[in-house]
Amino acid sequence: MTHSPSTNLRAGRKEWTAFVVLLLPLLLVSMDVSVLYFAIPSITRELDPSATQQLWIFDIYAFALAGLLITMGSLGDRIGRRKLLMIGAAAFGLASVTAAYATSAEMLIAARALLGVGGATLMPSTMGLVRSMFRDDKQRGQAIGIWSGAMAGGIALGSVMSGVMLEHFWWGSVFLINVPAMVLLLVLVPALVPEFKDPAPGKFDLLSVPLSMGAVLPVVYGLKEFAAEGFSTARLLFVLAGLAVGWVFVRRQRSRKDAMISRELFRDRVFGAGISLNAVAAFAMMGSAYFTTQYLQSVLGMGTMEAALWSLAPSVAVGIAAPTATAIAAKAGKGPVIAAGFVIASAGYGVLALTGTDSLWILLTGAAVIASGIVTVMALVSDMALASAPAEKASSAASLLETGQEFGGAVGMAVLGSVGTAVYRSDMPDSAPPAARETLGAAVASTDHALVTTAREAFVHGLQYAAVGGTVLLMVTAGVAVALLRGTSAQAPISAREPEGELVA
Repeated sequence: MTHSPSTNLRAGRKEWTAFVVLLLPLLLVSMDVSVLYFAIPSITRELDPSATQQLWIFDIYAFALAGLLITMGSLGDRIGRRKLLMIGAAAFGLASVTAAYATSAEMLIAARALLGVGGATLMPSTMGLVRSMFRDDKQRGQAIGIWSGAMAGGIALGSVMSGVMLEHFWWGSVFLINVPAMVLLLVLVPALVPEFKDPAPGKFDLLSVPLSMGAVLPVVYGLKEFAAEGFSTARLLFVLAGLAVGWVFVRRQRSRKDAMISRELFRDRVFGAGISLNAVAAFAMMGSAYFTTQYLQSVLGMGTMEAALWSLAPSVAVGIAAPTATAIAAKAGKGPVIAAGFVIASAGYGVLALTGTDSLWILLTGAAVIASGIVTVMALVSDMALASAPAEKASSAASLLETGQEFGGAVGMAVLGSVGTAVYRSDMPDSAPPAARETLGAAVASTDHALVTTAREAFVHGLQYAAVGGTVLLMVTAGVAVALLRGTSAQAPISAREPEGELVA
């Protein structure tokens, strides 16, 4: 470890060029979350998947990604973040080609699973490398702000890119767009990105790999099913089983010197606070997305492509919010700006609560305000947590942040989605067909105009209740953020801090 004045640690043109290259895998990983929205009808015609297989084609990517983040973060610190990034890029490219030319539903599911494995290597590696390349506080904050905005924008861009490709090519083209970017990454990374790894990592704890997956996957699966299908005992048991395995996993990490999750990460309470606040931010982001996408298509009656294009509008605000927040935090400190981000997002939910059955601009305004506040929080919280972690554990720290984000997003969809669904079902008349009482999608497929109108009003009523809940939660979280970060380095402006030690590889 060496200590140098912050003014001598500023990144130059090479580091910023490398950073642009590192944005490629981030964009593609986030785009792959939504890239199938338009492709699934063509896939259904070509591969004839069953209803269960169709669900797994969608979900296996996110499950593999979430389940392996902790493992890959720890592995990157041990074998080298650049090395793991290149392995992941090669796997992602290979899986993309396999998915594009899949000849059966089973083959496509397997390829999507491999894409998730590749994505799990890419996300913590890129953030860990950003932490290592940008040792100046201000520059690192700017880079992570851009990183957070790119990740949020990639999810929205994925569905639009899918629609554009399918206008001209076959369904496999939505996967082949990954390949040139991964080839470019494999060529440029060795020349631009230095290698960073933990010089004394200890043994790799193999038993912790299945334990970490057993803790994450059942909980994420159960929560997603709650959001999609409602409460059931079986889904509750999935969540409880995951929590039980998680308890065993945590006990193991606390008792081993070569733990997958180093106890050093939690010596500064800022890191634990960062994971918690990031999870709440993801809760708010995914909870609002659950309603806005359905509103555009099922309430306003937009086609999928039109809805995807309108959903890009809030991304403009996101592109402005992250760098602005970083600049303000440099003067006022991260803590106050993080709390302000939650207040802004709370105001966005307040705007959503005013949505009616024909309120496109109110909806988009609310979504833009929510996104601006949440990206502000995510950018600053990520920077704050990574800065508090030992440099040699940067990928592990990034993987924990991202795993918390996956949990938060799943809980947001489950909780707010359940609130909206409960109100919807309560408002629907007993005489309505059972399927229409369950989901808005089934109701709007009906030829009964009165039923469709009632269903849309019921959905909006549920949206309003969920928005009020989101407003209250985020205002409370703003106060919690102030309490958690009081007396920490996050409260001090960057220029007032002591120079930070950094591992030099």
